[in-house]
Amino acid sequence: MNMRPTSLFPSKPTPTCTALSILALFLLASFYTLRHPHAPRNAAHFHRAFLSSASNATLAAYLRALTLRPHLAGTQPSLDAAHLVRAHFLSLGLETRVARFAPLLSYPVRASLAAHFPNGTSVDLPLTEPRLAPDAVVPYHAYSPSGSAVRALAVFANYGREEDYAALSAIGVEVAGCVAVVRRGALSRGDVVRAAESKGVLAVLMYTEGRTAWSRRGVERGTVMRGVGDPLSPGWAGVEGGEALGLEDEEVSARFPKIPSMPVSAECAEMILASLEGGRAPPEWTETLGFKVRGVGPGPTALNFSYQGEKKVVNIHNVFAVIRGLEEPDRYILLGNHRDAWTYGAVDPNSGTAALLDIARRYALMMHMGWNPRRSIILCSWDAEEFGMIGSTEWVEQNLMTLGSKAVAYLNVDCAVQGPGFFARATPQLDELLIEITKKVKDPDNKEATVYEMWAKADGGDNIQRLSGIDSDYAPFLQYAGIPSVDIYYGKDFPVYHTAYDTYDWMANHGDPLFQRHVAAAGVWGLLALRLADDLILPFNYLSYANQLQGYVDIVINLLEGNISVHPLTLSIQALVSVAKEVELEAEKLSVERMTGELGVLRRRALNDRLMLAERGFLDADGLPYGRWFKHLVYGPSDYRSKISFFPGVAEAIWRSAGMRGGEGRAPIQHEIWRVARAIQRVADVLGGRTL
Repeated sequence: MNMRPTSLFPSKPTPTCTALSILALFLLASFYTLRHPHAPRNAAHFHRAFLSSASNATLAAYLRALTLRPHLAGTQPSLDAAHLVRAHFLSLGLETRVARFAPLLSYPVRASLAAHFPNGTSVDLPLTEPRLAPDAVVPYHAYSPSGSAVRALAVFANYGREEDYAALSAIGVEVAGCVAVVRRGALSRGDVVRAAESKGVLAVLMYTEGRTAWSRRGVERGTVMRGVGDPLSPGWAGVEGGEALGLEDEEVSARFPKIPSMPVSAECAEMILASLEGGRAPPEWTETLGFKVRGVGPGPTALNFSYQGEKKVVNIHNVFAVIRGLEEPDRYILLGNHRDAWTYGAVDPNSGTAALLDIARRYALMMHMGWNPRRSIILCSWDAEEFGMIGSTEWVEQNLMTLGSKAVAYLNVDCAVQGPGFFARATPQLDELLIEITKKVKDPDNKEATVYEMWAKADGGDNIQRLSGIDSDYAPFLQYAGIPSVDIYYGKDFPVYHTAYDTYDWMANHGDPLFQRHVAAAGVWGLLALRLADDLILPFNYLSYANQLQGYVDIVINLLEGNISVHPLTLSIQALVSVAKEVELEAEKLSVERMTGELGVLRRRALNDRLMLAERGFLDADGLPYGRWFKHLVYGPSDYRSKISFFPGVAEAIWRSAGMRGGEGRAPIQHEIWRVARAIQRVADVLGGRTL
């Protein structure tokens, strides 16, 4: 694996006073590892020790240290945060690595917004939050093009979807040449801007609705770039001195919108919308607005919009701690969380970073007690996720062959804690393991229950979602490299998302006052990794996967018209079911027999390799119809207008066929069905150990 050290960290660093104080906090928290004597035990004993060594006070200390300053990727505070994570890993005696990349990032230079009312008055609208820290980046959309002195009538476009523009057209509202005010909803920021661009809109203002003071005054920063990874190095790692496309390259420019956009607060948006006249808003819009509007415009209020940004190549840094496995050091369990934040990032992402640091502390404690994993564990602290999963994507692209042959699973945590309630997303072969683990961790909000019990009670049964989105660092691992993945978190959403109010104080007062949800999230995350690292036979269940695939086929059948056959899918799933049952019996036999000697080792190794590599079979070299980078034919991003969130190629073909005449759309749908069927058969062949 290519995780080469760089000159990022000199042999004798000279940290600032702030960095020294934070480092002291980290070292104090890690001192706990010295209190336990050497006492070798079996894996189950160490797993219990992992859970019993949790400390909410330690997690709180980590989070406070990580959120003293805003730390946007590519800035000095972000580099300081990388220093701190690395120093923490080193203080625990862990093997520590750094991988540096040089992607294209985007920053604001200046912005202004003024409203001009029909009575001749005007007002400069605030673009920053009240009491914004002096070192916090002003709200902006990364990769937005600059737009100088755009003055035009304002128009309300609801969520900025095609159906919203159709509704406006139906009541005679012309949006071309206007500035559209849009509320965040089903579309990504970038898709909102592109939809507006296609309608002739000159610029877009975007706001997030809210009912609390934070959410009404906060401004949601974010990226409007399409896709993931460094735009200058699509498909290969963006390193210093390496190949990079130019900004004018068609493949690069296609990833950025052509019209400017800016985020604004809900208060600011409401001020504009309340002044509009013109066509009456459709009832389904106003029912969910939370305030009254007279009309949707255009105007009579005009907006003077100006934004200037800059795109520049900067250095980013991924930091790793490696715990080498004793029996299978070339098999990797990866735990990942991104470190960069739009502002302070107490929830997003440093609740997850604090959990990662605490897992490192507890693993170091276990090593002091005599534990070493069977397989290697790699703790990954990613950079520049907020710009489009850049740090993780560049690293996966750089290490694709190694990961493809050696990575067992990737376990992601982004926002570990947003509020109450446990949520999980996973590839289906990990469902059973995830349920087992949540039965062993105490619920943070009910001392008499486990995480599983409260999770099942809240959802009417465990409800594991899938990983079809591109909203966190699991995307390159699953959708590009085909590595089984999990994503876990507490809380469905939170009102300070991507704002300057995402602070330690908000977390301590609202998100997790006792930091017990942090304890639970770290417990589930760390124990998942331990089971995957220590189990003799990998705890993967492909019957669960086959059942999930059959459920998908049943849904597709209900969507399809005649002359399109799903028989290829049915046959391939039957093959997978048959193989999965055989593998289950083989795993039980090898676990019970506990065969020693070279033959036993080889048989277990062969089975584990098949379990590990099977997910790769879902990848297709040609990728998805809308982007070759996305190669997973079961889980990948789908258009929001699609009725299904799986089989993304099939979903795209079905959606596109709706606008075609006669049977023109049938052949593309049938082709995508065949592609998925072949992928499922590949998985069955790999899992069953088919020989040539």
